[in-house]
Amino acid sequence: MKKPVNLWQWVGWRMGVIAGGAVVLVCVIMWLQFFWWQLQVTSRIPPAAQAQVQRLIERPAGHEAEIWDYLTRYYDVEDVFPGISGTEWWTVALLVVAALPIVFVTGFLLLRPLSSRFREISQAARRVAQGDLNIQLPIIEHMPLEVQQLTSDFNTMTQRLRLYEREVQESSAVLAHELRTPLNAAMGRVQGMLDEVFPANTDQLGLVLHQLENLNVMVDDLLLLSLAQAGQLPLNSTTFTLQALLSERLKWFSPQLTAVGTQVAISKLPIVSIHADWNRIGQVFNILLENYLRYAAAGGKLDIQGQAHNDHLSLAFCDRGPGLSEDEAQRVFERFWRQETSRNRRAGGCGLGLSIAHAICSAHGGAISARRRLGGGMIFEIRLPIGRVIGSVSTTQGA
Repeated sequence: MKKPVNLWQWVGWRMGVIAGGAVVLVCVIMWLQFFWWQLQVTSRIPPAAQAQVQRLIERPAGHEAEIWDYLTRYYDVEDVFPGISGTEWWTVALLVVAALPIVFVTGFLLLRPLSSRFREISQAARRVAQGDLNIQLPIIEHMPLEVQQLTSDFNTMTQRLRLYEREVQESSAVLAHELRTPLNAAMGRVQGMLDEVFPANTDQLGLVLHQLENLNVMVDDLLLLSLAQAGQLPLNSTTFTLQALLSERLKWFSPQLTAVGTQVAISKLPIVSIHADWNRIGQVFNILLENYLRYAAAGGKLDIQGQAHNDHLSLAFCDRGPGLSEDEAQRVFERFWRQETSRNRRAGGCGLGLSIAHAICSAHGGAISARRRLGGGMIFEIRLPIGRVIGSVSTTQGA
């Protein structure tokens, strides 16, 4: 495929062709006019005189009088004066006047595709402003590089807007349901105590408190996502090794992992000094470990594989659970998203965990992705900026 040119090159070549073509056209017409005039004059000169004058011109020294006699006999006096005569000036003026419309018309024709493309993008942007997000502009290969990039960015923008619109629509309905469930449970329990259906004791108040705590956690999670999306997520960055943080979180989850008979195998984990928020990155590990315990513990083993690159560290959590389809893996980081079968309410959670992990990784200049594992299961891979690699460790923990 031909490499696209820059806008200045695209326009410059066309303007150069127009200007150069106009100059060449004027020169050719002037030359044709001179050639025609020369033919007319030569036709009036006898062949013998032409041969004699040719010999004089080859050796003009000492034959100036004969040459002058020849010129005055067959040429007009104005033709041999230095400079451009008035007739020739009129010819140049007429040629310029005749060339201007050609230049303008050619310019409009050559630059019209660029103008039409900008008009299409402008019309599409106006439709987006009016609420129509189902627009996808084709990328025209013969357009300048900047125009192709603008079209690609426009398509990406509309795609993101469609995603946000769908997420807002789905999140609004789910959010109302998620907030209403613990709130209704708490209100029903309190109303039951007021109506003396339930005893007003510590156990009942504890159930109410539990529902309110769930509600408070969800509100905190939504606030975190809002701050992250606005680029305002507060980070208390310190320098630490990822190996130390992962070791701490695995100790926290050791009872749950042992209870389900899970072995955690850590391989090639570089001992890397990173500058990040200990608690936030630890929260990402918590989310991935909780996600594993909910949906993939039946697989029996969790592999955590690390790899250091030039500017980042990748840490992959690999399970042998039921896994997700490719389409589901693309949506797993959307807020409130759950897989219809296994990732439902009975498994716990409200569908915010992985979206929070995505927001925290992005706030650190990193990323998190999900993909299917060869042979079954899922791989959740974290990528974080790193400092200096000190070494690496490989361990096995769990039951």
